[in-house]
Amino acid sequence: MKDGRQSKSTCCEVPNLAERDLLGLIEAGGLATVFKVLANNTRLRLLHALVLSSEMRVTDLSKAVGLKPQAVSNQLQRLSDLGIVSSRRVGKNILYSLVDLCVRSLLEQALCLMREAASQPRGAVGKFRV
Repeated sequence: MKDGRQSKSTCCEVPNLAERDLLGLIEAGGLATVFKVLANNTRLRLLHALVLSSEMRVTDLSKAVGLKPQAVSNQLQRLSDLGIVSSRRVGKNILYSLVDLCVRSLLEQALCLMREAASQPRGAVGKFRV
């Protein structure tokens, strides 16, 4: 949708990884860029807040994650540059939302992976508390 609200109910359709050719260098580089942007605890918390509330103003997001609005705006800009979040103006407010529900699925899968790794003896991720 042009107004920035979520328009999909499921993740985009991509071929099953087991059925694809090996990632090329360009695809792997693009994927690495996505993971680099997501590899930030503040951005992950902002994304989770957006999953929970669909649309939020910067001030509401800043309260949710305990950061100043300027810091939240900077992180939202990084997510927006990658096309993960979008914004729309409603009167004086700018509302942010997820562009695609793939983010929700990715966060759920990452949490699952983290819990699985934490349950393994002496796993590198096992040091995380879940």
